[in-house]
Amino acid sequence: MQTGSQFQRLEQMVGEAGLRRLQESFVTVVGLGAVGSYAVEALARSGVGRLRLIDYDDVRPSNINRQLYALWQTVGRKKCELATERVAAINPSCHVETLDLFVHVDTMPRVLGPANDGRNPDFVIDAIDSLNPKIELVAALVASSLPFLSSMGAALRTDPTLVRIGPLREVTHCPLAAILRKYLRRREVSIDFDCVYSPEPVRRLRRDAVLPPEMSEDNFYPQGRKRASLGSLPTLTGIFGLTAANHVLLRLLEI
Repeated sequence: MQTGSQFQRLEQMVGEAGLRRLQESFVTVVGLGAVGSYAVEALARSGVGRLRLIDYDDVRPSNINRQLYALWQTVGRKKCELATERVAAINPSCHVETLDLFVHVDTMPRVLGPANDGRNPDFVIDAIDSLNPKIELVAALVASSLPFLSSMGAALRTDPTLVRIGPLREVTHCPLAAILRKYLRRREVSIDFDCVYSPEPVRRLRRDAVLPPEMSEDNFYPQGRKRASLGSLPTLTGIFGLTAANHVLLRLLEI
């Protein structure tokens, strides 16, 4: 596979063998919103050769403050379609498979199953922010033994220096992590898998920055449940996504 001038600086960092390893890797990203879109961006720019991108949603005006694919010109378009176009513009040699579907038990074989050539993903990033799909995805990932990283809550955070990687068991000050642990324990699913998270306390911001469901433009999806929307900074959600991608790259390169 030709590296070309596009990846010269990357090759200087990881070596010819490392670049080849990335170009031969297969990564799945579930959720293409504020965190997932930035993770995909970094993976594509790092020469990852195969991506499976999953999201059932389209772009809404309220996405523009934090999601990479969200522009006024793209409102109403499918995130999967936009992600495919952007990856092709960055790295035309990357093979992209998109699944425009809602993640739940019935669709899990397609989400985590092998590609058409029979190959399984080398790594999965869970960037879902809806609780029930996240529970089902994580439970299936643990059962499958596929390597994966799960993103916890990036909303309401303000300190980028606190973003870190660690097991779900150790995550603190994250309401999403707390409730995810609760449901996984009920199902006797291990909580020792890695997450990207921030231990920054959010109690005051949570009180002041939460829109009730009836006031929120994007709190409800056809197959989801009504939930309040949380305020977020584009800097923090992007850092979550880039941190997730960095973790995956290091794992693929065995650094």
